Amino acid sequence: MNLNERIEKMKDEIIKSTQEIIRIKSVKDEPKENMPFGEGIYKCLQYALNLSKSFGFKTKNIDNYAGHAEFGNGDEVVGILVHLDVVPEGDNWTYPPYGSEIHDGKIYGRGAIDDKGPAIAALYAMKALKDSGIKLNKKIRIIFGTDEESGWKGIEYYLKHEKAPDLAFTPDADFPAINGEKGILIFDLNKNFQKNSDNNGVKIIKIKGGNRPNMVPDYCEAHLIYNESLKEKIDKYTKENNVKLELIENNNKKIIKSFGISAHGSLPESGQNAISQLIVFLGTLNLSKGEIADFIKFYNDKIGMEYYGQSIGCGFEDEESGKLIFNVGIIDLNENRVKLSVNVRYPITNTQDDVLTGIEKELIDTGIVLNLHEHMAPIYIPKDHDLIKKLMNVYKDFTGDEREPITIGGGTYARAIKNAVAFGPLFPGEPELAHQRDEYISIENLIKITKIYAHALYELAK
Repeated sequence: MNLNERIEKMKDEIIKSTQEIIRIKSVKDEPKENMPFGEGIYKCLQYALNLSKSFGFKTKNIDNYAGHAEFGNGDEVVGILVHLDVVPEGDNWTYPPYGSEIHDGKIYGRGAIDDKGPAIAALYAMKALKDSGIKLNKKIRIIFGTDEESGWKGIEYYLKHEKAPDLAFTPDADFPAINGEKGILIFDLNKNFQKNSDNNGVKIIKIKGGNRPNMVPDYCEAHLIYNESLKEKIDKYTKENNVKLELIENNNKKIIKSFGISAHGSLPESGQNAISQLIVFLGTLNLSKGEIADFIKFYNDKIGMEYYGQSIGCGFEDEESGKLIFNVGIIDLNENRVKLSVNVRYPITNTQDDVLTGIEKELIDTGIVLNLHEHMAPIYIPKDHDLIKKLMNVYKDFTGDEREPITIGGGTYARAIKNAVAFGPLFPGEPELAHQRDEYISIENLIKITKIYAHALYELAK
């Protein structure tokens, strides 16, 4: 029986396992004893390891920071790097985000495409190979990461305690093979407000919105004090600008709710930033003079609804990887201070210093301070690298698609080790659903990527 036939016979099992793992809410949470990233991620890791053990794989749990499952013999190891954690679900889902319901041939749920569905596909691809009895010359190991969406502490811990695979792919991006990933920066823009606003005009009390720097925020709200109604202004503005703003008025107290569309922070043009659209609207009002109003003006002058950082000093681009991406993911503003959390994806020919120096020039005399939290340098593997060539051959044989390898703005575990690239699961032309509401993976694609990964593992390990 060939690999594709084996996978077709396991179709119901693959669907069932995907549904089960999606039902585990594995959002990073407060650590507990022996649960460094919280109970949900712990339970998800246990599920993956137990499922692997039931397939006859040799498993290892690295102190609940990560784990792996493997089979085969040989000195060299072919790795698959997956992650079991997910970003927060956000709002306004059509189906329950952890219900794992099937509608129109699609499994809906947070993590369906990023990265639980692909993780299950890779695991069953390994099972198909093992059960086939095909002779391999290398071990195959799947590594289950647990903190990919917010810090990478899990994979870092794993690599301090276990030898890295000799080569690997991660099913956490797009097809065909990804031979380059942009650099990633996560930082805050902070300012303490020293001067109180005067009592004239619209007084801003607080603005709060967003979940993570690497998500386009789908909700933000502003609390204001103003003696006149804002209803007419908001009605006119929303109609003219095609945005969703809602107003609650209680005498002079106002709450403006801004509704956007969630998306991955590397693809802000796929969403609608609820923070930015709210602040742009606030900039049209007669705000009380003071440092909060100055910050609103700065935001609208230097960020506004832009995606590419052109007005804030970092509008870089190159031929290989395209434009820099600038995403505001979180805002927390009150009468005393503001913190803006930003995620930047910069081109592979630029550096961290290029970006930060450009931004800091625009911050001169504003009182705004940049505090850097995370940096991942860009990666690039030549198209003629053996790993790229083998993955591309499998993809082309399976799909007939002759396109070349690509560079992306997303950041994957391919950065964690040498000789690793991202490979799938999203096919060209399909909607990017990672970090968005109503995330799903189609059952057709779930089975298709299982077959592709089985053949890819065979080619890399034979």
